[in-house]
Amino acid sequence: METDFSEFEQNMRREIEDFMSPENGGANRSTPGAASPVTETAHKAPRSKSAGAPRTGHLVKLAVRTKPLEMDSVFEHLSTSISKVEAQLEAEKAAREAGYPIIGYVIETQRL
Repeated sequence: METDFSEFEQNMRREIEDFMSPENGGANRSTPGAASPVTETAHKAPRSKSAGAPRTGHLVKLAVRTKPLEMDSVFEHLSTSISKVEAQLEAEKAAREAGYPIIGYVIETQRL
């Protein structure tokens, strides 16, 4: 138990020192168990959104059809509006402009 705490304490001190002095980046350290900077950058998660992607808004999924007896298709619209109702209205307008005259119902609305 004591060794777990001491290892944890050493790791925390190393991370704090690396944070406080980013110019050396911890590359000059020779502590056992320290990961190399190359492996740390290799494990970073990819960005899920591009820089130009909206930060707020809703993703609205509608059930749409082009003909009255056709199967429903899913139409997705990304709205920057913070209002759920306004985002649904924008999605319906975008679906009509895309050539879907019949809008069945809202499948799902997700906040971004």
